[in-house]
Amino acid sequence: MANRGEIAVRVLRACRDMGLASVAVYSECDRGALHVRMADEACFLGPAPAADSYLRIDRLVEAARLTGADGLHPGYGFLAEHPGLAAACRDAGITFIGPTPEAIARMGSKTAARTLARDAGVPVVPGSDDVLGPDVTDDAALEAAAQVGYPLMLKAVAGGGGKGMRVVSGPEALAGALHVARSEALAAFGDASVYLERRLLRPRHIEVQLLADHHGTVVPFVERECSIQRRHQKVVEESPSPVVSPTLRARLQAAAVAVARAGGYTNAGTIEFLVDEHAGGEAFYFLEMNTRLQVEHPITELVTGTDLVQWQIRIARGERLTIDPARVARGEGHAIECRVYAEDPDAGFVPSPGVVDPFVVPAGPGVRHDAGIEPGGEVPIFYDALIAKLAVWGASRDEAIRRTSRALEEYRVGGVRTTIPFFRWLMVQPAFREGAFDTSFLDELLQQRVGTPFSAPEASLEEVAAIAAALYGAQAMPLRTHETAGPRAPLGAAGRARWKATGRMDGLRA
Repeated sequence: MANRGEIAVRVLRACRDMGLASVAVYSECDRGALHVRMADEACFLGPAPAADSYLRIDRLVEAARLTGADGLHPGYGFLAEHPGLAAACRDAGITFIGPTPEAIARMGSKTAARTLARDAGVPVVPGSDDVLGPDVTDDAALEAAAQVGYPLMLKAVAGGGGKGMRVVSGPEALAGALHVARSEALAAFGDASVYLERRLLRPRHIEVQLLADHHGTVVPFVERECSIQRRHQKVVEESPSPVVSPTLRARLQAAAVAVARAGGYTNAGTIEFLVDEHAGGEAFYFLEMNTRLQVEHPITELVTGTDLVQWQIRIARGERLTIDPARVARGEGHAIECRVYAEDPDAGFVPSPGVVDPFVVPAGPGVRHDAGIEPGGEVPIFYDALIAKLAVWGASRDEAIRRTSRALEEYRVGGVRTTIPFFRWLMVQPAFREGAFDTSFLDELLQQRVGTPFSAPEASLEEVAAIAAALYGAQAMPLRTHETAGPRAPLGAAGRARWKATGRMDGLRA
């Protein structure tokens, strides 16, 4: 398992379910991590910085060789979409649990993928396939942008996850945005090249999960709605989309299969689309392909009853897909995923590393919690701040939202700030509950509440003392006065805030 955190734990559990021995890898700061203790064996990679450990292809392949592992699962992030890792595995006689290096290279280049999709008869977002590399001048970029039209998007050719992406409203902003986008792309992907796409106004971001075996079978799954984004980064996903009709679903799935076949794709992958509801006729455009397992894969598993990780492994060892295509294409019920990050939403979502204790997580019917840590575990400063994924299933979208709200209330997390208070707030927003949102929705909503905290303030010592005095006084009252006040003395706003923040009343009775 060539990764860490919650995705490593997820894959290791699938291995255990299949009776497969597993090997974890770890850096210096992950010596005591949950994924290391879950595996049958573990190999040390190097210092904490990813460049010296999890991004070292040579050390990952050597770990597989030393332990006799004949397969390597890349998870997501790090080297999951790096054709070099897939090629190194093949050269070493190790099965890469994913697509071929050639398919990763084809689909990993956003401009090459656009051309492939267009040739397969799938509409692409209007734009330019010309690459704006570091040697392209601002004047040449301005000329290319004039052909595309404003507003437009600058996007990293090798990008993903919102990195190397900038919105440009007019020619006066292009040079500055181009400089920033190139710098981000170079830092994130080692390639400063970007390209231009027309920015669609208020589209929906819809994606289609698929599995493809080595025998020519490609199976598309019911779509995922990924329009709840903050700065182009997915925050909440759900399946199915509240706006995709059966007709549009069939068209999206057919387009996804066409792109996968054109790219010679095998294993698990995701085709991403932008759906333009305002263009009439449910217009959609190919956006990109993710040549790996997605962060949001649990909601697809919940609505289809399919273990995608197990199928990744089964496909990699040559098995045929035996999934009922009709069943997974439509799904059953509704699922929502919230990405729980160690970030402070009251401070602009800045990372909040530290030791997580306590860590009480939700449970109950329809609730799935994928975490990479346990109580006392640490969120280090060196990696992505994702600590868990809350995925909830309901028979209907309304039930899924209510159940998600209930599950979010059950969390008790100490030591770090998290995005949980933000999700509690989002679940009760009218537009979210009605499904009336697009990719701009969350950024606009957050802008409206700048300066308003998501987290309930903790009660001060003076407030707790006042609550204690009030409760003590209420118990000492004559019975008739107590009855007048009701069967239970009111806790008050400060007491409720402390209870929600810590789960404790420090011995006080409510």
